[in-house]
Amino acid sequence: MDELYVLEPGSTIRKDGDCLKIIRDGTVAATIPAAGLKQLVMSGTASLSGAVLDFLITNRIDTVFMSPAGRFRARLLMDDPGHVQLRQQQYLRLADTAFKLSVARTIVREKLENQVRLLLRRASQYGAESLRVTAVQVKALQQKLVGADDLDQVRGIEGYGAKLFYSVFGLLLRNDRFHFSGRNRRPPLDPVNALLSFVYTLLTNEVLNGIRCAGLDPYLGALHEVASGRPALACDLVEEWRILAERMVLTLINRRAIQPDDFVYRPGAEGVENGGRPVEMKPAVSRALIVAYHRQLEEKVWYPPTEMKTAVRVIIHSQCRRFAKGLAEGGTPYAPFRLPR
Repeated sequence: MDELYVLEPGSTIRKDGDCLKIIRDGTVAATIPAAGLKQLVMSGTASLSGAVLDFLITNRIDTVFMSPAGRFRARLLMDDPGHVQLRQQQYLRLADTAFKLSVARTIVREKLENQVRLLLRRASQYGAESLRVTAVQVKALQQKLVGADDLDQVRGIEGYGAKLFYSVFGLLLRNDRFHFSGRNRRPPLDPVNALLSFVYTLLTNEVLNGIRCAGLDPYLGALHEVASGRPALACDLVEEWRILAERMVLTLINRRAIQPDDFVYRPGAEGVENGGRPVEMKPAVSRALIVAYHRQLEEKVWYPPTEMKTAVRVIIHSQCRRFAKGLAEGGTPYAPFRLPR
């Protein structure tokens, strides 16, 4: 097993010989071979023993801690003495204002393009003129990017594009049991936002793994500012993959694979926007979503650099390596991946 997700509240992970045991309510809920484990993802109040922590550190296993709502909280970091020269190039290139601006513009342009493609396709399928109009508005923002001469302008264009996209996202839902009136998070306040946040987090983790394998520093990017605990480069390079999460959520809802009673509303807390109640997926649904997510990553699509159909997961890692190669070769322009229509 490459990845292990422990999502049920109150679960404890213990090591027993060459296996990891998931303990729940005093009984062994699952036994997993420790050999081959590459990533452990824990949610909510799940905990682990000291022996498990030692095993994770010794074997350099990527360990991610998420909130019950699926938001990234923390990661167990390992010392990585390699890739010094590549990271030196990363720091130098991303300190170059012109290069950094060029990378940010490219990332935003391709994110906008993916949004336009999705909106136009669904506008044609549903006969929805409002989707087509919004797609044209988002497309126009790509032209504004050409004249954007500082990062604040680029970020503003990206933010406005997201606002336009989410303003009509509810029209893409073809299931009257679900509604979407706008993006909210930290925590999400409705099932659609809970699903989006959860899958965005999963994708960011995958991109982060690709960045680490490529030897880059995940905390220095171009579009996203440096902030404590935020992997800015992962936030940059996941932008081209957000459309994958959005399509996946729409498919699950529109095919009625997920129901409103698959979610739990928690008591409202101080600071929660609009006085709403945070929404969380039930553990069984989270697991089903993870299965669907990994199935999506194994789907093969056409990858122009290799002229072959390639698994999405492999493409994500390949794109991270291509970004690293561009930095090492003196700033070769990065080309984000466009998902087929």
